[in-house]
Amino acid sequence: MTAATTPRLRRAAAPRLDTRADRPVRRSPGLTIAMTLFLVYSLVPLAWLVINATKTQPGLLDSFGLWFADDFALVDNVRQVLTYNDGIFVRWFANTLLYVVVGAGGATVLATFAGYGLAKFDFPGKRAVFAVVLGSIAIPGTALAVPTFLMFSELGLTNTIWAIIIPSLISPFGLYLVWIFAQDSVPTEVLEAARVDGASELRTFLTIALRMMVPGIVTVLLFAVVATWNNYFLPLIMLNDPALFPLTIGLQNWNAQAVGVGSTPIFHLVITGSVLTILPIVVAFLLLQRYWQSGLTAGSVKA
Repeated sequence: MTAATTPRLRRAAAPRLDTRADRPVRRSPGLTIAMTLFLVYSLVPLAWLVINATKTQPGLLDSFGLWFADDFALVDNVRQVLTYNDGIFVRWFANTLLYVVVGAGGATVLATFAGYGLAKFDFPGKRAVFAVVLGSIAIPGTALAVPTFLMFSELGLTNTIWAIIIPSLISPFGLYLVWIFAQDSVPTEVLEAARVDGASELRTFLTIALRMMVPGIVTVLLFAVVATWNNYFLPLIMLNDPALFPLTIGLQNWNAQAVGVGSTPIFHLVITGSVLTILPIVVAFLLLQRYWQSGLTAGSVKA
């Protein structure tokens, strides 16, 4: 073998680099059109809501829905929403925060402990528990609303905050999500090493496993917060005191004022109140987006 042929053999034996990253990305006109239509379909209602929140009650009825009226009344509408009927909207907002913090927060804590235990411990009846959890996910919440009302009525808890908080503490989907996430994100070898070093199960969970499960926990928290914040049917049948209403029921009561003889429509306040209602959810998703995305993709790719 000559020295001249050695570089050729080296070039032939060397692995070829993948140059696919340099190729132009293929574009699909049909997919682009479909996604554009989907984007428009998703944003038009939000645009309508924001635009009409800047109008007065007469301007709301006399102008085109997707364009601004002559007078810009957003600031005045917000002021009226916060002061109308002795500031009942602020009370509804505080009630909703209470239901979310205690209900959704408690559901996340319970799902975290239960999901971790089911993922990392073996015990008799574990398969039965798994079947019950999956079956609970398949049952819609509205199907359980009437039985829940009858049970709470027997206990004398209807028309109280506990009628909303206690059912919100149960999240079968959150438990299942934490269960699956903990199986993939918390290596059993790490837990065994901590036990060998003398760490208790609670300390192992709080100092090691919990940190690894943060993306999944945040994902469960977001789902629980959105479900509790938008909860409508359960408060509708459980509560009759306006002082205990969440935002969903309160805004519906304002909207119902347009019905009947001598009614006083306040659609501009309903729309402005709806804008104020969705702002906390939007802020929560923006702040926790990176945790949420990593939580949803957990376990999708394995080495």
